Amino acid sequence: MDNKILGLHHITAIAGDAQRNFNFYTKVLGLRFLKKTVNFDDPGTYHLYYGDERGSAGTILTFFPWEHMTPGRRGPGQATETGYAVPVGSLDFWMKRFEANGITCNKPAEKFGQRYLTFLDPDGLKLELTEVADDPRTPWTTAEVSAEVATRGFHHITLTLSNIEGTAAVLTDVFGYKLVAQHVNRFRYATDALDTANIVELVAAPGEAHGHVAGGSVHHVAFRVKDDASQLYFRNLLIKKGLQVTPQIDRQYFHAMYFREPGGILFEVATDNPGFMVDEPLAELGTHLMLPPQHESKRAAIEAHLPVLA
Repeated sequence: MDNKILGLHHITAIAGDAQRNFNFYTKVLGLRFLKKTVNFDDPGTYHLYYGDERGSAGTILTFFPWEHMTPGRRGPGQATETGYAVPVGSLDFWMKRFEANGITCNKPAEKFGQRYLTFLDPDGLKLELTEVADDPRTPWTTAEVSAEVATRGFHHITLTLSNIEGTAAVLTDVFGYKLVAQHVNRFRYATDALDTANIVELVAAPGEAHGHVAGGSVHHVAFRVKDDASQLYFRNLLIKKGLQVTPQIDRQYFHAMYFREPGGILFEVATDNPGFMVDEPLAELGTHLMLPPQHESKRAAIEAHLPVLA
């Protein structure tokens, strides 16, 4: 596994009301609330993390909830669909659940031989549930979302682009992905480094109005590497390809570096280390406001500004 991109690490999006976001992802979708912290660059704003029991890479969806953020617009230059894997036969449960909770969803359809269900979260973020047989990941379950229907983690991310060539080259020449299927203007790439959270779909949309990242939009897509040494390997490789890459940044639960891929989407390469138990034990994940060391001295002011989540 050394010096390989190990699929998706996490996906970060922009929300509006923090409580509404929390309610949907924990109570309706049934994810575990993993971490309540702040945007390190804007500590007056939460950074909320959701995923499986341990915050395993490939399950982590995070949000910056800016209360008065205007809605975004899907289009080229954006990650436009975030896909989760669910058990075969579970889509009827999810469609009824979304309808009962006032969530916009389509009827199940089929793509690349798999049934899927498209829906929108309360801020308009587009998500999909794709039926997958024998996904080995252990789901987080709740009283209303059992293991027979619960999400297993990410299945894919869809990137919409005016021209896919530059993005495809990053995926294949740097990240080790291969083109595995195509239907009209949708191209599915996958890595064989692992079997889950390993798909990126590129949609070619030349001539369409460029997307606008704001409320209900994906902010960035993070790819997974094993450790710091592997991250440095990919940083050097990306620089050799002429891309502008940030130095490593400590995000408390992983180490990150960022770059804009040729289609304009913000990519991150994130490490497995040190993980979410670095400042909270497993049983208490998500139960405390956790601040990075640089903001700990301002805790009282930060807590007074942030809304209470219940």
